[in-house]
Amino acid sequence: MDVILVDDCDNDVGVMEKLEAHRRGMLHRAITIYVFNTAGELLLQRRASSKYHCGSLWSNTCCGHPLPGETTENAARRRLREEMGIGCELRFQFNFQYRLTLPGGMIENEYGHIYFGVSDERPVLNPEEADNFGYQTLAEVEKDIVARPGRYTPWFTLVFPRIRNHPFTFPE
Repeated sequence: MDVILVDDCDNDVGVMEKLEAHRRGMLHRAITIYVFNTAGELLLQRRASSKYHCGSLWSNTCCGHPLPGETTENAARRRLREEMGIGCELRFQFNFQYRLTLPGGMIENEYGHIYFGVSDERPVLNPEEADNFGYQTLAEVEKDIVARPGRYTPWFTLVFPRIRNHPFTFPE
């Protein structure tokens, strides 16, 4: 699978195979989805142990990369269906650029498009992507990240303070 390489302003500058982009630390476009239930709890996933990085760690609802020529909104809807087996209206919230060195020689250098959604639909996990899910309040997540940060993906703990403090109005 190819990812879209971008500059610091999210302008397309090329494409590269996904693993190669992560090995070389090339800045590329990504999408990250946070789905809440109507009680205001965040749907978390535990990444499948077979993932090439950060397997068995808890993280945001799902994430991924737009395909060349695909909008971030369409990619977010596609990945939510592929990983978690659910669909809901997603609303763009903000962009977040970060660079993290991960175990196994991988580098996450991503220009992320962050989407929020609301759904009470029960996830049907793709076992290649996630092996468990759970709902927690943002306060519970924050407390657990402080107590046990090694349970979570590095990008989730990095972005979480912004998620925690981001104003979001739940649809009626």
